[in-house]
Amino acid sequence: MNDIILFPYGGNTKEAISIIEDINNIEKKWNIIGFIDDNINLKDIEYNNYPVLGNKEILQSITSAKILAVPGSHNNYFNRDNVINSLNITKDRYAKIIHPSVNIGTNVIIGYNTLIMPGVVITANNIIGNHCIILPNTVISHDSTIEDYTMIGSNVSISGSVKVKKQSYIGSGSKLIQNITIEEKTLIGLGSVVIRSTEKGDVVAGNPARLLKKIY
Repeated sequence: MNDIILFPYGGNTKEAISIIEDINNIEKKWNIIGFIDDNINLKDIEYNNYPVLGNKEILQSITSAKILAVPGSHNNYFNRDNVINSLNITKDRYAKIIHPSVNIGTNVIIGYNTLIMPGVVITANNIIGNHCIILPNTVISHDSTIEDYTMIGSNVSISGSVKVKKQSYIGSGSKLIQNITIEEKTLIGLGSVVIRSTEKGDVVAGNPARLLKKIY
């Protein structure tokens, strides 16, 4: 079994624990040591008997453990790269956690430090980058690319030949038409129907999705 530490203490890592436990029910693969978090007030708090060990400095003394770093929400998705890179670890230390129910097609590439939750379908010839999160029951159709640091909500439908560029956030229940590009650091609001490409830093929502504001 491989030791694993989860960062930070929050919703994504709590959900990751359930996924890891489901993996271990099939094959004993992961030994969860606990969480780390930069908030010192969380030290020694427990979730499901797994403690918050302290801050990221602990990684320098527990060098054999793999790390799953899955910070981020719609409030701070555009800063995920800085938060994850602040751990200052090499890429070989990152884990990749995929729920056993995920359906993965042929010629699919999935990067490191990526968390894929139950019921996701990734069809043929897709690329999922590093440091991504995909929530339950999302479908990513053929020949699409999801770049690094991107977060995709639950029940999202991404049609064929879509490119989602790095550090974007696709809100739950959204639908993306085929052959469009979601540019870097785009936020797509809950339940949106996206029928055209976005520009960097766009915040879009609605059916059809329209520009609400820009963050860059």
